[in-house]
Amino acid sequence: MIRSILKAVSLSRLSEFGLRRDACALCGFKLQVRLQHHEIAIRCARCGASSITQSMVDVLNQVCGNLAALDIFELSAAGPFVRWLQPRARSLTTSEYFENIPRGTEHNGIVCQDVQRLTFPAERFDLCTSTEVFEHVQDDLAGFREILRVLRPGGIHVFTVPLNLAGPTVERTDLQGGRRVNVLPAEYHADRFRGQRVFCYRNYGADILDRLTGAGFVDVELLKPRQHLFGFARSVVVSRKQHR
Repeated sequence: MIRSILKAVSLSRLSEFGLRRDACALCGFKLQVRLQHHEIAIRCARCGASSITQSMVDVLNQVCGNLAALDIFELSAAGPFVRWLQPRARSLTTSEYFENIPRGTEHNGIVCQDVQRLTFPAERFDLCTSTEVFEHVQDDLAGFREILRVLRPGGIHVFTVPLNLAGPTVERTDLQGGRRVNVLPAEYHADRFRGQRVFCYRNYGADILDRLTGAGFVDVELLKPRQHLFGFARSVVVSRKQHR
């Protein structure tokens, strides 16, 4: 609780502070807090879910309905979204990526997975989810193909990434001789387990749908949540593995 309060204070700008009596998509509590005029700084006053997480859950409820029949893989190990999934899924597998930790082993009680080379057998899950992950994956096409591999036929991949729908995806780096060379100034995002400096490889555009189709997914689409929080509503990427 103290950590949450300190984080909220660090995000807050008094001139942008606001309150709204909108119901949280996760816990139903009718109070949203705006700490800054930014989607990540809009939070449910009870469970702490950001507007991005609430968009994710809103869309999941639209496309999946009852999660109790689904085996789910989520590419994070903590937070409001994981807490929301746990009592609803038939089974929930979570993970984080840690450099220099063998894939499939635990680090401080958390299983390490590299989405580019997952250790799970094929057709293990009905649903794979993530929020704000794939912009940090060096080879996102390999990651999408791995998600496709571990999904069962008809399985669904639902996730969010920062999106600029007005233009194409911008790759911020290039690989030269096996080494990463920045094409644009380095960009880093915050992460609860690895601190404030997680490298961003790209800024996605509307052509993310083409990337998923190229990886083998079908019925690829961007869905908007039904609710806007302080004017924010993140588009959520939804794609499916073809039925046999």
